[in-house]
Amino acid sequence: MFEHDYSKFLDEQRDSASGQRLENLQKDLIGEKKLIKEVLWPVLKSFDGLSMEHELISTTGVKIYVDIFYEPLGIAFESEGFVVHAENITRDRFLFERMRIRTLAMYGYKYIPFGWDELDKRAEACRRSVYELLGRFSSTAGIALNELTVSEREVLRYSLRLNRPLRLEDACYCLQKGPEASRQVLRKLLDKKLIRPVSKGLHHHYHYSLEEKARHYML
Repeated sequence: MFEHDYSKFLDEQRDSASGQRLENLQKDLIGEKKLIKEVLWPVLKSFDGLSMEHELISTTGVKIYVDIFYEPLGIAFESEGFVVHAENITRDRFLFERMRIRTLAMYGYKYIPFGWDELDKRAEACRRSVYELLGRFSSTAGIALNELTVSEREVLRYSLRLNRPLRLEDACYCLQKGPEASRQVLRKLLDKKLIRPVSKGLHHHYHYSLEEKARHYML
């Protein structure tokens, strides 16, 4: 059952990929497969919401990739072998890994790494960690999804699919409305504390990241 569904899932990921991400998806992926098989598949019971070799753009414009990304809650799962990630790591690679973690934090994502030995010898403990993580971040409080307008929900959904902070022009494209009408939707989402400004761009327009509870509502 798992092998069949995993093979289908991997084919779908490759079909939707291009460039460096596609190259990454054509590699061995033994660590990613073990992480899914031993931990994520038993907990989630499906591949819904998962993305392999998820691509993000760092603040310096460098593309980075996450082993397994769980989109509904913005969780970056990684499978790390000791030799690759610790024993033989170069100084440049060490600095690059720190930059990756900062980039994930900038997007408001949670970075959850598992070591190969943990997945191999303590898979049950790893699954318990994920259960606890999902329990904590899936609980919702405050306004309900049906209290949001159609435009507000559409902007949140669109923002979830972006691999970077949301911009005013993104809201305009998503809603097919002009800047002022789109800005009003963003203001309402700010008032409801579903998005937050992360940086100011040209013409005093902000870039926005989703707040955690926005991800929960869309889940």
